[in-house]
Amino acid sequence: QVHLVESGGGLVQTGGSLRVSCQSSGQILRIADMGWYRQSPGRQRELVATVSGDGKTVYADSVKGRFTIGRDNAENTVYLQMSSLKPEDTAVSYCTARGTFSSYGQNRDFAVWGQGTLVNVSS
Repeated sequence: QVHLVESGGGLVQTGGSLRVSCQSSGQILRIADMGWYRQSPGRQRELVATVSGDGKTVYADSVKGRFTIGRDNAENTVYLQMSSLKPEDTAVSYCTARGTFSSYGQNRDFAVWGQGTLVNVSS
């Protein structure tokens, strides 16, 4: 069973910075890409940033220039460095990993999600 665990969320003032991290564990054969999504009350979960296995990154327009995504392939860990935070960044941040995992006795390609960590930016 594969698990993703986020950490680093918390309360920060407008203009401040936070770094959230996500570490995966379990029967992992390969992780193709990893990313971060977020969801605020009354809104659909949205993509924040992704990073592929070869290091290619994609960012939502709303966070370009403020957020940086990175990964440690050896530890199957992904992080998101957030700066110049705004109240509208307040959300539960979820990490995700897509790859090949052992599940129910066979290797399968699918995505897994963490439980989320709250990023709360005060006005």
